[in-house]
Amino acid sequence: MSQLIRCNIIPTLGVFQVWRRHFMVWRQTYAASLAGNLGEPLLFLLGMGYGLGRFVGEIGDMPYMHYVAPGILAASAMNNATFEALYGGFTRMTRQNTFHAMLATPLGVSDVVAGEILWAATKSLIAGIAIFLVGSLLGAFPASTALLALPVVFLAGLVFASMGIVVTAISPSYEFFLYYTTLITTPMFLFCGVFYPVSSLPDTVATIARWLPLGHVVSLTRPLATGLPLGNPFLHIFALIVFTLLAYSAAVFFVKRRIIT
Repeated sequence: MSQLIRCNIIPTLGVFQVWRRHFMVWRQTYAASLAGNLGEPLLFLLGMGYGLGRFVGEIGDMPYMHYVAPGILAASAMNNATFEALYGGFTRMTRQNTFHAMLATPLGVSDVVAGEILWAATKSLIAGIAIFLVGSLLGAFPASTALLALPVVFLAGLVFASMGIVVTAISPSYEFFLYYTTLITTPMFLFCGVFYPVSSLPDTVATIARWLPLGHVVSLTRPLATGLPLGNPFLHIFALIVFTLLAYSAAVFFVKRRIIT
């Protein structure tokens, strides 16, 4: 275990100092951030839930608003964690030299990377709570078990933040992020069951979509938020944990290579 720590694979408790630093910075502009967290889901829920829902009617014996709201909750976790890991992480790493400053302390690369991931996941959770509050006011989350979806939102934040830090570590500029968002996150947003059942896709595409990270998140958030039975919950959780660990390990490797070697 001590050898792994020396190799910067397992973070120390210093990860919470990194998280605390980001939280203190966020507090200075939290009002604008919370306004975005509340405004964006409100527009999505009104536009998709009420607007498109009037034409769709019901899916799976539930109003479209109830169907799409958990999908938006899952997609928001992906988008918020990805944005923070890409743009926030890249700015701190290359423009503000925050990574270099933190590494001048007893913190290691794994502490910095894990702190970035933990903070991005926290931003996803904050956005998820905002969506839950807005959705509850609109009647989009009718089940009393909907709060159980929030831990999944945090787990999703860990997954997509870990993936985002990998991209951040290999990106030469902000423009490079367009490759990732266009080729990875946008297809997941469109095809992983956020707005319609994955089963409506061609079999090959549906199989791929179910195994993508967002597909697992949607498979957990929708039953939890609507009170439907969970199908293979341990499989979905296990897959998300594997995605997180693999991406985290890659993120530590690439950040270390970029900054130290």
